[in-house]
Amino acid sequence: MSASGNRKDVVGQVKPGHPEGRSRWLRRAVAATMLGMVVTSGAFAAWVTSLGPLPLEKARQISTTVVDRNGRLLRAYAMADGRWRLPVDARTGVDPSYLKLLLAYEDRRFYSHHGVDPRALARAAWQFVSRGRIVSGGSTITMQLARLMEPRRERSVYAKLRQMVRAVQLERQLSKDQILDLYLALAPFGGNLEGIRAASIAYFGKEPKRLSLAEAAILVALPQSPETRRLDRHPGVARIARDRVLDRMVEDGLVPREDAVQARAVAVPRLRKPMPILAPHSADQAQATVKDTPVIKLTLDSGIQRVLETLARDRAIALGSNISVAIVAVDHESGDVLAHIGSPDYFDERRAGQVDMTRAVRSPGSTLKPFIYGLAFEDGLVHPESLIDDRPIRFGSYAPENFDMSFQGTVPVRKALQLSLNVPAIALLDRVGSSRLSSRLKQAGADLMLPKDETPGLAMGLGGVGVTLHDLVQLYSGLARLGNTRPLREIVEATGDARENRRLMDQTAAWQVGNVLIGTPPPENAAHNRIAFKTGTSYGYRDAWSVGFDGKLTIGVWIGRPDGAPVPGLVGRTAAAPILFDAFARTGRLPAALPKPPKGTLVATNARLPLPLRRFRPAGELVRNGAEQAPRIQFPLNGSRIDVDRGNGGQFSAMPVKVAGGVLPLTMLVNGVSVGEIDGRRQRLVEPPGPGFARLTVIDAVGAADTVVIRIQ
Repeated sequence: MSASGNRKDVVGQVKPGHPEGRSRWLRRAVAATMLGMVVTSGAFAAWVTSLGPLPLEKARQISTTVVDRNGRLLRAYAMADGRWRLPVDARTGVDPSYLKLLLAYEDRRFYSHHGVDPRALARAAWQFVSRGRIVSGGSTITMQLARLMEPRRERSVYAKLRQMVRAVQLERQLSKDQILDLYLALAPFGGNLEGIRAASIAYFGKEPKRLSLAEAAILVALPQSPETRRLDRHPGVARIARDRVLDRMVEDGLVPREDAVQARAVAVPRLRKPMPILAPHSADQAQATVKDTPVIKLTLDSGIQRVLETLARDRAIALGSNISVAIVAVDHESGDVLAHIGSPDYFDERRAGQVDMTRAVRSPGSTLKPFIYGLAFEDGLVHPESLIDDRPIRFGSYAPENFDMSFQGTVPVRKALQLSLNVPAIALLDRVGSSRLSSRLKQAGADLMLPKDETPGLAMGLGGVGVTLHDLVQLYSGLARLGNTRPLREIVEATGDARENRRLMDQTAAWQVGNVLIGTPPPENAAHNRIAFKTGTSYGYRDAWSVGFDGKLTIGVWIGRPDGAPVPGLVGRTAAAPILFDAFARTGRLPAALPKPPKGTLVATNARLPLPLRRFRPAGELVRNGAEQAPRIQFPLNGSRIDVDRGNGGQFSAMPVKVAGGVLPLTMLVNGVSVGEIDGRRQRLVEPPGPGFARLTVIDAVGAADTVVIRIQ
């Protein structure tokens, strides 16, 4: 062949199959395409317009996820079509080594191109011309995202051109980080798994924040062909694809050969792991409460939740079939629920696992006794060191008995509460008033349930009322907070925290209750004087309770059968109290000290108490003889409003108090704190404690008392 002929062949007649001809043929094809686009630019613009806006709203739809106070996943719910698509933040939620492999393997110039990489397209076109088939698509991550947003099965020039247009539109509307986040949420990983986060949890049982080299390489390889490389169906194919990614990274100098060899030796997972289901009852309630919110944040701590779920499950198994365990742990300063275990196993039908027993109304047994004593302390009826009789007594037709059917005789009030003696508690409730106890607990946030058409009676002191574990823990947290409760919350509202404190009892009384309860004998092998706690057992051994607090946490435990059937031998002290102490230990926090006594708190032995406080007298002993009547506050009247003048210094002037009856000497108390004796004329000037409600109590020498509540303004 002549030189001229050869030049002619090169210029005009070289066949496309010839290596030298392919290059020139490709250049002409590209030039012709560009010329055609220029000529038909108007039609092209019309076609682009016909594509409509980007379907971003649909692409951003994700599975509803419930996270803890630190953003850790508690539970996710599949989308309506069954897909798992979890939100992801590439900057904080994905291992940087995975992102490095992904960009190196899929789109090296991701941060420099504008949606379309001309170099990658030219390489893909050359491979197509030289090999007669599509070897690589030349798609950038942005183009792949466009394909995922508008899935199409065919691989054609039209489909590729559409992806290119959409990619440019994406780059104009979103930042690079937003594009990467959206790609990482939509990329397919086999079956109903979409996105890096769902795949990492399902295949490796962990968030993609920390991935090994082998795990990162697998997750890079899977989206290329997600169904044929599924780990749970084709682990061998997935392994080959993973190793190919590793080899490429070694060739490019991004991964040391030694690291790649070790990664290749790692076995490929063959089974999918279940999605995490921590705090299922809280998650269900949150999803039902908060609508149209893809990510719901709870106050729970996943670490505490996990260990207490394990504790509840292990103890329920040890206690026997059909027995359920519920636990609530609260940070009583904030009122935030840190752990909520409604049942030991959400999927256990024998234990009605999907029933949230923290919200079930059950008989509280003796767990309301501390509040009886607290109101008695507040009223000045008794002091923790006062003596009280534990002996047979009858209140009309009601004759309370102790759990062990025995009586202790005369004991200190402190010991009576620590031993949970029934007679002293009912005697105090008779003086405090059942209706007053009920209204005070409701005021503090507990929704007490009485039988239909029933009014509060003395039996409520021993469990004759219904209450939930949730409300009981809220009440005990009020003792730890020195007399005011804070409504518990589990859902973190975007609008802020609007909860207000509620009054339970005065500070001194609440501190005295906690000071008594911390001395309650703990379960066997448990540390003394660490936790202020109380146990309870309902009638017929249907419910076992234990609720306690230290300086930071309040935890409540309930045990029983969800159907209310009795469980012989189920006692709060032996069944629930050990779980309570174990729960405190498993939180990983050292016990915090209880607060110091409030200013003005009377701390004294029985011998140093004012005479009326040394021994409690039941209501039947208020009148010693016909001549001596019980004391009665004549002024101010109960429920009255008193206007008190302010002096030049802004201090309230003294307020007169007048008393009739009673055996001298008479002791005056303001909000449970003694202010001295009343003179022989049975009157005294009292310094008001300040604006607001005040409780005035007078006690005579034989223990008879009268109380009024006034409002000072």
